[in-house]
Amino acid sequence: MKIGGLQRSSLIDYPGKVGAVVFTQGCNFRCPFCHNPELVNATLFREPISEDDILGFLRTRRGKLDAVTVTGGEPTLQEDLASFLQKIKDLDFFIKIDTNGSFPAMMGILLEKGLVDYFAMDLKGPLHKYDIITRTKANISDLKESIALIAGSGIPHEFRTTLVACLLTGKDILEIAGLIPFAPKYVLQKFVPSKLLDSHFRNEKSFGDEEITAIKSHLEKMLSSVMVR
Repeated sequence: MKIGGLQRSSLIDYPGKVGAVVFTQGCNFRCPFCHNPELVNATLFREPISEDDILGFLRTRRGKLDAVTVTGGEPTLQEDLASFLQKIKDLDFFIKIDTNGSFPAMMGILLEKGLVDYFAMDLKGPLHKYDIITRTKANISDLKESIALIAGSGIPHEFRTTLVACLLTGKDILEIAGLIPFAPKYVLQKFVPSKLLDSHFRNEKSFGDEEITAIKSHLEKMLSSVMVR
C-alpha cells in the first residue's frame, strides 16, 4: 500500500460513525479542482506511511473508533487494497471506500470478499464531459459498471458531485442524476477554492446558493435523498 496520510479522527467522513481516514497516493484522474494535490501529483508525494504503522495505530483505537475511511488519491489503484482492508476488518472496524469508479474490477473483488460497508463514488459530470473534467481519457464503460456494482451491492452508498461553475451547469447535474435513479443518497458538494491540483482554479467559484436550491428542488423529484455539503 502507498499511504500518503492518516487523519486520526473524523466525525464527517463515515456517516454516523467516528472514524480514522487513510489517504492513498496516486490517481488516474487529473481533476483541476482536486483538493488533495499531494496525493495526485507524484512530485509532491511524501515518504509513504507504512501499513504496519497504520494497523498499529488502529489497534490502539479499538473500542474508541468505529470505522476507517480509505480515500485518496484513488484507493482502488492499490493492488494490495483487498489484503489491507482484510487486516482492518480483522480489527472489527467498519470500512468506507471513496472512489472515482474507474476500476470496477477491484471494486468487484472488495464486494465479493465483503470488505466494504459503505461506498462513496464521485460523479465528476455527465459522461460526455468526463475527458474535459478529469483531463484524461476516461473509460465510460468502467464508470457505468461501477455505478451498477454499487447500486446493486446492497450496502449503504452515496454518489456525489462537486459543483464547479466553470465546468458544470444545472442541466449537467440533472443529467448526472439520470445515471443513478435508484441512489439512496446524492450529495452536491460546494466547490471551495483552497489547496488545488491546478492553482488557476483558485479564482473559480461554486454554484450560487439560489441555483443550488433550485437544482436540489428538481433533483428531489427524481431521487429519494439529496444533500448539500
